[in-house]
Amino acid sequence: MTETMITIPNLVETVGMLAGLLTTTAFRPQAFKFRHGKPARGVSLMMFACFCTGIALNVINGFMPGAFPVILANVLTLCIAAAILVFKTRYG
Repeated sequence: MTETMITIPNLVETVGMLAGLLTTTAFRPQAFKFRHGKPARGVSLMMFACFCTGIALNVINGFMPGAFPVILANVLTLCIAAAILVFKTRYG
């Protein structure tokens, strides 16, 4: 095996980081929309409360095996989703 080949652990970490990047950035447009005072009528309060709880549990789950990509992605996603939850309760 040469040094230029992608190893399985590197592939797993790369896929994890890419998944985290995509799931985290998916919420940014919604958060920016609400941040600028747009109505939050189209967002389900219960869905975001459940989602934030699930992400928080994923953060805890990421610490168990020490999975840095899981921890980082879920902390960032939780921050964005929690901001949307706050905007929903404030402007919804």
